[in-house]
Amino acid sequence: MPLILSASSSQVKIDGKTIEGLQSIEYRVIRERRDIDAIGSSERIGVDYGATRVEGRITVISVCPELDEKLSKPIEEASFQIVAELKRGQAIRTVTFDECYLENKEVSLEANGVLVTTYTFTATRVREE
Repeated sequence: MPLILSASSSQVKIDGKTIEGLQSIEYRVIRERRDIDAIGSSERIGVDYGATRVEGRITVISVCPELDEKLSKPIEEASFQIVAELKRGQAIRTVTFDECYLENKEVSLEANGVLVTTYTFTATRVREE
C-alpha cells in the first residue's frame, strides 16, 4: 500500500528552525551516466556512473529571513541543512539535505497581492528515512 503524506501535517526546517509560510519544497537527484560503447558495434556494453547531484527549490509566502541571511554570507559560512518531516497520522518520512548552498532567489508579486519567493539550492547529499 502506498504511503500518502500530507502537506498540512508536514514541516520543513533550516538548521533546526521551522520555515514559516512554506508553500512547497521540490528536489531532484541527478546521477551522471555515460554509456560504454562496444567497438565496431552500435550497442553499448555497459554503463559508467559518476557524481550524484541534488538540486531543490523552496517556495515561501513573503520571504524566509534565514535563507536571505545565507545569501549575504561568505561561502565558507553559507552552508546549511534542511530537514523535511513529511507526515500523515502516525506515518512519517524524514528527508535530510546535507551541506546545502543557495544558488539563487526569485521574487514575484502574485495576482492576489501576495509576495512569493522561491529559493533554489544544491546539496551534497539527500537522505530519506
